[in-house]
Amino acid sequence: MRAHLVAVDVGTTSARAGVFTRDGRLLAKARHPIVMRRDGDAFAEHDSEDIWRAVCHAVRQAIGEAGLAASDIAALGFDATCSLVLRDREGAPLAVSHQGEDRFDTIVWLDHRAVLEAERLSATAHPVLRFSGGSLSPEMQIPKLMWLKTHLPDSWQRAGYVFDLADFLTWRATGSNARSRSTLTAKWNYLSHEEPGWHADFLKAAGLEDLIERASLPKDTLAVGDAVGRLRPEAADGLGLDVECVVAAGQIDAYAGALGALGAVAGHPDMERNLALIGGTSSCLVALSRQPLPGHSLWGPYYEALLAGHWLVEGSQSATGALLDHMVRMHAAGGEPTPGLHQRIIDRIAVLRATEGHRLGEGIDILPDFHGNRSPLADPRATGVVSGLTLDASFDGLCRIYWRTCVALVLGIRHILETMETFGHGFDMLHVAGGHVQNPLLIELYADITGHPVRVPAAPDAVLAGSAMAAAVAAGLYPSLADAGLAMDRGGEIREPNAAVRADYDRDYRRFLAMHRHRAELEAIS
Repeated sequence: MRAHLVAVDVGTTSARAGVFTRDGRLLAKARHPIVMRRDGDAFAEHDSEDIWRAVCHAVRQAIGEAGLAASDIAALGFDATCSLVLRDREGAPLAVSHQGEDRFDTIVWLDHRAVLEAERLSATAHPVLRFSGGSLSPEMQIPKLMWLKTHLPDSWQRAGYVFDLADFLTWRATGSNARSRSTLTAKWNYLSHEEPGWHADFLKAAGLEDLIERASLPKDTLAVGDAVGRLRPEAADGLGLDVECVVAAGQIDAYAGALGALGAVAGHPDMERNLALIGGTSSCLVALSRQPLPGHSLWGPYYEALLAGHWLVEGSQSATGALLDHMVRMHAAGGEPTPGLHQRIIDRIAVLRATEGHRLGEGIDILPDFHGNRSPLADPRATGVVSGLTLDASFDGLCRIYWRTCVALVLGIRHILETMETFGHGFDMLHVAGGHVQNPLLIELYADITGHPVRVPAAPDAVLAGSAMAAAVAAGLYPSLADAGLAMDRGGEIREPNAAVRADYDRDYRRFLAMHRHRAELEAIS
């Protein structure tokens, strides 16, 4: 009997694969890097064929390390960043920039080339925008598509398929053009609670009257946990699997992480009191509710973007892990931000805190909006601010800035949480997933700054676990995501907030809000 599952997560810099048992135990995991081409701060592109090769490499390696055969694998689940893949009518790559290389056919999620398009469409105040926080981010797909049609008319005219990256992966795996509700509701302004889900007048306002044809977009979507189909022979051969393997509908990576983190409470009456915090290159706070709770700067509410009968709302930061990398890279005592260097900094901070306590880095205050502010300002043009710099270029100086950057990032999380609460959400516990579970500084700060208990899943990779849960449902191993979540959750450790430091962080938060006001004052001076 096929009772094992493969999960694939495609992030910003790598593709990862994990092999799971049906009860959620991770047997093996592998990673393979992917190429990203940058052109300044605004442009970032992937090669989707490079991504597919990385996926195949990671899956083959993980299955080999697990000691399993293709005939052991029941299903494959994909999640990915919300990057945009452009293909021609025959399915071949199309260039997404003036560089003209067709192989770079994917606009990375963090690409901000479409700021003007997002602002222009947001200014229409179209009713569809009520389900995306009242405005559009340049990280969403409709503004990027507007940019492509305007600036690359040749690529646009040749287009036959446009995919969210997770949907590209299921298409590449099965040949099916089916699209996921997770991707289209969250990134394409598809209203899954309405019929039809595509609003022709909204697309017209965007100048994309021909989008449905150019992108080969279907009228309907697949729910998370639905099966897209089985692997086609070429894909099965590349992945080291067989054509009996079922492929689940893809997910946005953060939402797979939310499913993996919230699995134990999925479908529980108190589920709405639990929030998933998925931290990696960026950070996303994901809440689920039975009623729509729209709010300015909060992405959503998206109907059934994750669980049947539930609305999903996301508050998020564009650069978190990426900002820590940036701080390390730009400091005189830093360098290439490898995991080893991050660990050296974290270890040294522990030593410094043992003697300096909360005074460590005192006087350094930071607004972490180095790549805009998704929530609660919905301002992609926002920039970072650092106050309190000296001539200290030592390694300890780097450690002090790193620590205060961690504090600033979590003050931003508190800012988002308070905003979500004003729109009707309320939380008793934060469930953390993603790469940040490896950073003890952030885990500590999540509890102490927000004042909420933090649950760290025992599962070594909640994002992959969420995709494995979806795959388990698609394979028929469980009847629903709630059942899969409960059965596959591996428990977790809860960290309570330290009340003794609350006053110090409350003071930091007041300074954080004051910096927001002062930045606005500076920007207002003409």
